[in-house]
Amino acid sequence: MNTAANDGTFHLPFHQPGDSRGMKILMVDVDGVLVNGRPSDGLPLFTYLERDLGLRLDVLQAAFFKTCWRDIVTGRDALEPRLTEVLGTIAPGLSARTLIDYWFENDSRLDHTLLDDLAALRAEGTQMFLATNQEHLRAAYLMDELGLSSRFDGIFYSAALGHQKPSAEFFQLVTEKVRIPANEIGFIDDVEANIEAARQFGWKAMQWTSGMRLQDAIAAFSA
Repeated sequence: MNTAANDGTFHLPFHQPGDSRGMKILMVDVDGVLVNGRPSDGLPLFTYLERDLGLRLDVLQAAFFKTCWRDIVTGRDALEPRLTEVLGTIAPGLSARTLIDYWFENDSRLDHTLLDDLAALRAEGTQMFLATNQEHLRAAYLMDELGLSSRFDGIFYSAALGHQKPSAEFFQLVTEKVRIPANEIGFIDDVEANIEAARQFGWKAMQWTSGMRLQDAIAAFSA
């Protein structure tokens, strides 16, 4: 069972790490790598938002994501109360809880091929962590509802750390928490800026693209 630390990160007891091309820990991004859109078809999560909930995506983007999201994803504000306030103006008949449930459920398509590859590497002794920009509710959803707590040794996420990728503070704090040298940490992420920031901090990082296999990314760490 996973436990919650005082700083909001989830963790399991450390096991003895293995060594894959000098890598003792692998950090894995979530959105765009491990999770890709709607479970049924992989389309972006808000593809049918207006049809399903009567709310236009451009309105939600302007009123919520462009103005509120940065504080929420870095833990300075809470998702549900802030969303409740915004919806009271742009969609009075829609509750924040309904939208949050719709959001999480429609952004939960797991890459099972990658999960299987990660499980094989973890079985050899490499520790696995999620390293992701998330607010608190979805971080818990990923670990508990999607079952990732059984597949990873923990999660490091922006709302708990107070900083989001690609800030140097994100990578510094994670490195301090795992207590191993930065050059023994591997990282896969689909965003180039995050990869460059990780490399600047000393992590072995590889940009993830659709159709890539884990062994190819790991091979690139030492190329």
